Amino acid sequence: MALAIKEGSWDELEAEASEIRRVVFIEEQQVPQAEEWDGRDPDCRHFLALHDGIPLGTARLLPDAHIGRVAVLAEARGLGIGLALMRAAIEAARRDGHAMVELAAQTHALAFYTRLGFEAFGDEFLDAGIAHRNMRLELND
Repeated sequence: MALAIKEGSWDELEAEASEIRRVVFIEEQQVPQAEEWDGRDPDCRHFLALHDGIPLGTARLLPDAHIGRVAVLAEARGLGIGLALMRAAIEAARRDGHAMVELAAQTHALAFYTRLGFEAFGDEFLDAGIAHRNMRLELND
């Protein structure tokens, strides 16, 4: 599998990343458009996973080291794309000098993030009608 992760600005990656997020979050998970398009994308660093040049997944890193909008198209799940996206976002946060990264994980994905070393904290909450938990990963080497 020829998997590549492209890192860039919203201007650079918007076309492909927004289409993946539209399919995964708005169509598949029924997230309202107004919640998905929160206006924060221009301030974020974005990651796009390509398999043989085909965009299949995306994630973003906010300036405060929160990772979000991790999405992989249904037909590409289980191929390690989410893992590659997360590793790229974590490494970018480390390069930026952050001591930790945080995210709000959909509860069905807690085990995925735990395997990466994230620890859940706080109570479960609803975001866009979907159960989530906050998680963090210390970046101390």
